[in-house]
Amino acid sequence: MAGQHGIFQSFAKMKRLLPRQKDAAGDQDLPKRLPREPFPTGIKTLYSPDDGTIDIVFVHGLTGNRDITWTARDMTDPWPKSLLPFTLTTSRILTFGYDAYVADWRGVVSQTRIANHAWNLLTSLASYRENDRTNERPIIFVCHSLGGLVCEDALVTSRQRSERHLQSILHSTRGIIFLGTPHHGAGLAKWAELISRSIGLVKQTNSNIIKVLRRDSEVLARIQQSFHTMVMARSREGLPRIEISCFYEELPLLGVGLVVPQDSAILPGYIPIGIHSNHTDMTKFTSTDDPGFVAVCGELRRWIRDIEAVETHHENLPLPNNRDLDEQAGTASQHGDGNRQFNNFGTGTQKNVDGNYFEAKGDQHFGMIPSKESIGRKET
Repeated sequence: MAGQHGIFQSFAKMKRLLPRQKDAAGDQDLPKRLPREPFPTGIKTLYSPDDGTIDIVFVHGLTGNRDITWTARDMTDPWPKSLLPFTLTTSRILTFGYDAYVADWRGVVSQTRIANHAWNLLTSLASYRENDRTNERPIIFVCHSLGGLVCEDALVTSRQRSERHLQSILHSTRGIIFLGTPHHGAGLAKWAELISRSIGLVKQTNSNIIKVLRRDSEVLARIQQSFHTMVMARSREGLPRIEISCFYEELPLLGVGLVVPQDSAILPGYIPIGIHSNHTDMTKFTSTDDPGFVAVCGELRRWIRDIEAVETHHENLPLPNNRDLDEQAGTASQHGDGNRQFNNFGTGTQKNVDGNYFEAKGDQHFGMIPSKESIGRKET
């Protein structure tokens, strides 16, 4: 009986997590036959300093949205807006929204697949940065739950595209914080199914997303394989390393358990960090003293410090003077008259004879225009 009571309590809590419409008085649920309010989608700016040097992009997870996921109970603003600007003063803070509800008692939910959410993230962010010409800024993503998979797929797609403004998202990415992301499948699918059944008035569930979240999901395996291949390829392509930190929940969700267990939330070779909260509360901080905020902000601060150090180093490199250029390239000279010219490039020599024949020693050579006397002469 105690177990059943816990499940019922969990259902009630999950039901509170899903959006509700209120009437004018604010104390009565509207009938389910009324149309659902538009879901907040796309990029929203939470903070934009005049001297911004880096973009931090927040991506919510299952049943969340771009504001509520990051807003603690009894708080009016999400912590990336109310707390983070005081710590990371030169960071522009953005949040991305997409319809991630698997169930809704008011109507049919979105059947959009993860690939579509990833495409929307990629194009929305690229267009936003292109519009104000900040597309060269470094990017750090902070992703909760399903949002981590959306982010991974968006970066893989960025690598596959030929458009420069879409490629720039991957090229600019310097770090990703994963908060309870089911890299290897997890209880997230079970949680989504429990939400659907608990409501009782569900007309449809997003089966595409639920299938992806199962541990044996082929789609999940494809996303992970493509993402890791992309990360390893960056070093061969001369691109900066993507820093990754994986946060996992330490407390179970009542009646459900650990939604994303530690073994699914971490990636081998990267820093694992626990947050002493359940899956839904691990993204909600009330003060700068909150241990979860301290841990997340610590990673962000460290990465940004390293990024700025690299940028400063490149800016302070001395420009080569003429003597340096001569020493690097060697000396070049050309002499001769008529149709016989001798060209010296660095340590090699080149000789052009009559424009029809040349022999070269060294790394560089080029032909010449034939003399007037040789024009019209038949080849033998």
